[in-house]
Amino acid sequence: MGIALGCATEKELQLSVFETSAAGNQLTTVQLQGQADTPIEVNLKPAEKFQTITGFGGSFTEASAYLLNQLGPDNRKAIIQAYFGPDGARYSLTRTHMNSCDFSLSNYSYAPIAGDTELEHFSIDEDREDLLPMIREAMAASEDGFKIVASPWTAPPWMKDNNDWRGGKLLPEYRDTWALFFSKYLEAYKAEGIDIWGLTVENEPLGNDQNWESMHFSPKEMTDFVVDFLGPKLEEAGHDVKILGYDQNREHLEEWVDEMYRDPEAVKYFDGTAIHWYASTFEVFPEALQYAHQKAPSKYLIQSEACVDAEVPKWQDDAWYWSKEATDWGWDWAPEKDKPLHPKYVPVYRYARDIIGCMNNWVDGWIDWNMVLDRQGGPNWFENWCVAPVIVDPEQDEVYFTPLYYTMSHFSRFIRPGARRIGFELNDKDLLLTAAENPDGSIVVVMLNQTMNKKAVSLKLGEASRTTQIDAQAIQTIVIPANQE
Repeated sequence: MGIALGCATEKELQLSVFETSAAGNQLTTVQLQGQADTPIEVNLKPAEKFQTITGFGGSFTEASAYLLNQLGPDNRKAIIQAYFGPDGARYSLTRTHMNSCDFSLSNYSYAPIAGDTELEHFSIDEDREDLLPMIREAMAASEDGFKIVASPWTAPPWMKDNNDWRGGKLLPEYRDTWALFFSKYLEAYKAEGIDIWGLTVENEPLGNDQNWESMHFSPKEMTDFVVDFLGPKLEEAGHDVKILGYDQNREHLEEWVDEMYRDPEAVKYFDGTAIHWYASTFEVFPEALQYAHQKAPSKYLIQSEACVDAEVPKWQDDAWYWSKEATDWGWDWAPEKDKPLHPKYVPVYRYARDIIGCMNNWVDGWIDWNMVLDRQGGPNWFENWCVAPVIVDPEQDEVYFTPLYYTMSHFSRFIRPGARRIGFELNDKDLLLTAAENPDGSIVVVMLNQTMNKKAVSLKLGEASRTTQIDAQAIQTIVIPANQE
């Protein structure tokens, strides 16, 4: 399928175009041909620079790693290469879980023995069969390497006031032990040749109705724990690791950053904030993101989890991922006042809209949830079925790269760590767009056309310009080599 170009101007902009579309393109390099439509105008402004990009990627979960172990060697390698290889998505920012999560095969902790306050029996043996091999293979496949953020869903039950995997709070007498747990985890993974770049203090500290592993913190409780226990413990042990606070939905972001950055001591220990997207199927919450950035302009603001939740994956059915049929947890369970935030949605659009909206509102990293799930949307011990960009059928040794995989690749493959988001002017309300300048000087533009019509787009960079065209229902990445102004 070709992309059309108009007549060249006096100074023609050189560019490469990659497109994924409902019509069938899958990160396809498209050919440029002449056309005569009146184009939308996009004026790129690289002198206007915003946040530095940390990266894009997905998560190493026990569920994903277990499924890779069930596949034949060729398909296992194909998936690792697709995510991390030089010709794949080139994921640069990832996440994993400390202890078990819902996308584990069962509940487990690295510190299972009650009363072991010195963590003498601490062990990551639970990760040796699945998680560690997957991470190591990804590291071997990645030419540029990638960062890992680790998150606990809960402390072991014996450290909590309800002695349960779900809900409850950390008992005050175990705060020092729980801080030591993080330090032991970092040491154990480093001994396996895996450096952890960042930590979130707690996945979803507001809880999740005690459905699966969770532990509650208020903003003050988390900040006190970081300032009085976790930060000093990691500092004392010499760990060079980023601490990210919050790690839940954006609608409560303001109150959390107010507390996290309440005084110089808290600012010292918190390196940034982690957020999720589950408060809405369409709303990016730009005001909250802007507020978080303005509160701490030098700190990280990283989307640490997102997925098509509450859905069983559609197998080898690309059209579903481009159709407005997906529903999330809020479709059934949101309070009546929040229902308008949870309408049906197009999975591809939700991903692309959110990444573009996040980038345009100071978010510097965006991490998808599971990299691989099965046709049921698991394994998940709680049967909390979700969708991943790659779906597998282990019994048949088959792999399905959904349109979500290509959607993620439009960002992760081309916008590299250290890129700076740049300014632009756009005279069309329907086309969504973001742009960044890579460390090598190349400029990357990612566009989303959600309409049923093709759109001609005139790109201008300094004195150079070029007209291109984006298909109906399509995502497009345009790469402009360095030194073209």
